[in-house]
Amino acid sequence: MIIAVIGAGEPSNEVADLAENVGRELGKWGITLVCGGLGGVMEAACRGAKSAGGTTIGVLPGSDPTVANRWVDYPICTGLSYARNVIIVKTGRAVIAVGGAYGTLSEIGHALSDGVPVVGLRTWGLIPGDVAPDSSILVAENASEAVEMAVEAAKTRELKGS
Repeated sequence: MIIAVIGAGEPSNEVADLAENVGRELGKWGITLVCGGLGGVMEAACRGAKSAGGTTIGVLPGSDPTVANRWVDYPICTGLSYARNVIIVKTGRAVIAVGGAYGTLSEIGHALSDGVPVVGLRTWGLIPGDVAPDSSILVAENASEAVEMAVEAAKTRELKGS
């Protein structure tokens, strides 16, 4: 199983720690992590995954594999800049969003519009049209819960055949 981890390139220390813990949990579960392959949440999550013996994929914005953070096992060069966000969320059977800025919001939007489950850990909340809070993003309290929720959502997605 592959799960995407998304988040800010320049997170707070708290968010970076959460991302590292998410990566570590994914590694413990034997789940491959896919992310944008650069710094911040992406680097922290990859570092965590590698510390637990996990495998990491970095979908890079440019054409130079050497820009990937040092914990990426498989750098994928796209030359697509932010358009790579679609590739990241389509590769994961579920997405875990840790913190994040507008790039993360775009990834969440792409995932939800394609039926890819999103688990949020201190990330965006959505209120479409200023109505009741949206429940599309599953909210987790910690890294362990985020991974459990993402795995369950990915398995449910598999059962539905999407």
